[in-house]
Amino acid sequence: MTARCVVALGANLGDRLAALRSAVPALDETSGISVTGCSPVVSTRSVGGPEGSPDYFNAVVELRVELTPEETLRVCQKVEHEHGRERTVRWGPRTLDLDIIWFEGVEQQNPDLTLPHPRAHERAFVLVPWSRLDPDAELGGHMVRDLAKRAPDLEGLTTTDLTLCEPTEGS
Repeated sequence: MTARCVVALGANLGDRLAALRSAVPALDETSGISVTGCSPVVSTRSVGGPEGSPDYFNAVVELRVELTPEETLRVCQKVEHEHGRERTVRWGPRTLDLDIIWFEGVEQQNPDLTLPHPRAHERAFVLVPWSRLDPDAELGGHMVRDLAKRAPDLEGLTTTDLTLCEPTEGS
């Protein structure tokens, strides 16, 4: 059985764009995961982290998964670790952050993984790229593009023409 899944990517240390771009094939080359779409990259101020944290590059990818949400989480954490992610300060600077935002047909709350992501509905750095990837996406019965317009951190976001997925031949 396969399901659609949306994962948010972020980085604010090192070569941010290279980290995001290399995470995409790392996910896609994992058995049971196919990357089916990538949003454009946005630049954002740090939200909720230590004062003076560097700006982030953020994007979202859509996956087709044959894994459980927990298995998908373990893959995301493995990719973060391979990119030098250290968990020392909550919402602190990071080389790579992968968060499962939405998993088709799943609503759950547990200590390791809450779905949909509990703060996604208020985070422009998730909502804007997601709505650019999928203008018809919904979260909690609301259009993602409408939630993006009301997100408190929208003012600190800048859109870019940068992309994570390689263009397909003939596009």
